[in-house]
Amino acid sequence: MRLFLLIAASLLLSACFETPDLLTRIKSTGQLNVLTRNSPSIYYQGPYGPAGFEYALVKRFSDSLGVRLKIIVEPNASELLNQLDSHKGHLAAAKLIITAPRKARYLFTIPYHKVTYQLIYRSNTRRPRKLKDMAKLAIEISADDSLILVLQSLKKQYPKLNWTVNPDASPEDLMQLVNEGLIDFTIVSSDEIKLNRRYYPELRLAFDINKPQDIAWAFEKNADHSLFDAANKFLQQQQDSGELQHLLNQHFGHIKGFDYVGTRVYQRHIITRLPQFRPWFEKAGKDNHVSWMLLAAMSYQESHWNPDAKSPTGVKGLMMLTLATAKHIGVNNRIEPYQSIFGGAYYLSSLYKKLPKTISDPDRLYFALAAYNLGYWHVIDAMKLARQQGKDDTKWANLKQILPLLRKKKWHKKVHYGYARGDEAVKYVENIRSYYDILKWEVARNWRENKTTPPLKALQILPPAL
Repeated sequence: MRLFLLIAASLLLSACFETPDLLTRIKSTGQLNVLTRNSPSIYYQGPYGPAGFEYALVKRFSDSLGVRLKIIVEPNASELLNQLDSHKGHLAAAKLIITAPRKARYLFTIPYHKVTYQLIYRSNTRRPRKLKDMAKLAIEISADDSLILVLQSLKKQYPKLNWTVNPDASPEDLMQLVNEGLIDFTIVSSDEIKLNRRYYPELRLAFDINKPQDIAWAFEKNADHSLFDAANKFLQQQQDSGELQHLLNQHFGHIKGFDYVGTRVYQRHIITRLPQFRPWFEKAGKDNHVSWMLLAAMSYQESHWNPDAKSPTGVKGLMMLTLATAKHIGVNNRIEPYQSIFGGAYYLSSLYKKLPKTISDPDRLYFALAAYNLGYWHVIDAMKLARQQGKDDTKWANLKQILPLLRKKKWHKKVHYGYARGDEAVKYVENIRSYYDILKWEVARNWRENKTTPPLKALQILPPAL
């Protein structure tokens, strides 16, 4: 009996001290450690804090677990996965492509995005046309093991194909080198060129070197799948609810076309025209809780920073205020730059505050920009049409599909304020988002190179991912 009681007590004691699973331990410590790398399409520290698509997605995951997020940055994918092997992070989220060698070593969640690799060259270089042309090129790439696998596979078909790996350069570094003519060719993922081509207007896309490939989060292969299972469940919910597509649209949806001439002119105007107005943009932004760079991007879309600009419809000035709007907000001289900038800032801020409380950032900002261009009540009409079609009327991804319908009689007769050029409002918002991205990049680069005054931090209205 004593022996029986001793064994029972030992078993009970053992059960009490059984090691909890990984998910339970993370919730207990209150911290999720995520390995990633620095890139505009993945994770970076912007003027308004952490940003990037991967960061936004994994932050949602940590929030769903009720824990804080710790980001651990590694220089490249290979080193990142080595650190995962060394238990330095709970998972790796860095736009990791699922390859056969990687699947043999790691657990991958369900895919949540696709990318392809693309050959990049400079504008004054002869464009390669076919994959076989790559065998004649001097190609420099970053230390990306998935890209190397793709190239090794191509080398079987094209034995003369060669490349140089630069272990110290990121894809963004190599794109800059191509843009400056210091190297001839590089290969980067479609997301990276999509985001960065606006900043390096001399870059040209030759062709895709492979078919689109799935990307996912990576986990160690072990018996404890608690965190892995939670991640899969989270990603599936994000897909099913449409939130994943919304997040993709938020980060990449406004970068569809590319205007080489327009971007070059804009970059020149940042140097030649913006400085005389920047102090007013900064002051108006601070006074109205709006990012000064957003106001400057709006003004460029409106007038190309020409204070004497005037449209055929009678709107005038840097912020292209209508006579009625100017009168309403107390601007008596629309051509005077100071009044125009402060009037535009005040008007945007008032629209932002006026919108229904159900709309949250960053969508709230996009709605306010659309209302600035189209009129507040036309935006409310578009929200009504979205609801009639069973769409979430608080998401910009949905509203930009609905706004163009206001041009069509079939639809605008169903709403109170009728016809409107909704498609122009969509283009207006998307252009401002791109102008903002480019300006933010130029200001940050100028600060790094010249140690000028860093950009003011946003006070309220501007979300991390504009």
